[in-house]
Order: sequence, then structure tokens, then C-alpha cells
Amino acid sequence: MSNRHLARSIAMQTLYEWDFRGRPTAILPALMEHDLKEFGAGLTETEFTKELVDGVIDHLDEIDKMITQYAPEWPLEQITIVDRNVLRIGIYELKFSENVPPKVAINEAIELAKSFGGPSSGRFVNGVLGSIYKEYFLKDEPTPPASDKPEEKTKEI
Repeated sequence: MSNRHLARSIAMQTLYEWDFRGRPTAILPALMEHDLKEFGAGLTETEFTKELVDGVIDHLDEIDKMITQYAPEWPLEQITIVDRNVLRIGIYELKFSENVPPKVAINEAIELAKSFGGPSSGRFVNGVLGSIYKEYFLKDEPTPPASDKPEEKTKEI
């Protein structure tokens, strides 16, 4: 497991515990310190874990609004705690982090969802983050003109 993947896993576990306990922000540093000691022996990317947790907390309202917007069939409180926090990390990395390419952020979030979530968590996270990616990163991509598309060949009978 790469250092950054482990750092993301620890960030997700910290955010999970924080969310499970009712979101008391005061305990976040202690939770993160415990999780880093418990699960991150030898981890050199501890600052990355802190950046993810702090970034999610700093942008929580905007991130949660995006989850609600891109998963409208699922009220935020009905999304499992794991999936909700994996989405928070993925959206933070997609929208606010300048150090992670969008496709890496999506792939990492999917892998976290598969590791820690239920059987359909990976697909759910992929669907939500994929929709955000299309809206924010592909909307300015020009569509090729009709003349650039290969013509269909028809058989003559």
C-alpha cells in the first residue's frame, strides 16, 4: 500500500470516527493522532493525512451541499458513514486540492469505498464523483464537429 493511500485510509478512519461520535470538532486532533499511531506505523505522509482531514472540515458545508446535489436520491444522513466520508475526501481532493490529479482522486476514493464500504459502495462513489468530474472538468472540453466523426459505411446490396 502506498504512503498516500495509507494516509487517505487513516483520514477516512478519523473522519468516520468523528462523524460516528456526532461530529465534535474538538476531538479531531486526538482521533487523528490515535489513528496515525494505530494504523500508520512508518507512514511518512502524516501531513497529507492532516491536510485531508483539515481540508474536509474547512470545506464541510460546501462538500456536503455537493453530495446532496450529486446524489439527490440519498439524503446526506441516509448515506452510510463510510460512503459519506469517502465522498467528502474525494470531493475535497477534486475541488479544493491542487496536488492531486482529478482521476487519481476519483480512483483513490473508489478504492477506499471498496475497502471499507459495502458491496455497492465503489459504484456509488464512482457515480457521484464521476458526475462532479464531468461537470467541473469536462464541461469546457469541445465536442468534435460532426465532420470530424468517422462516417458510417453502408453496404450496397
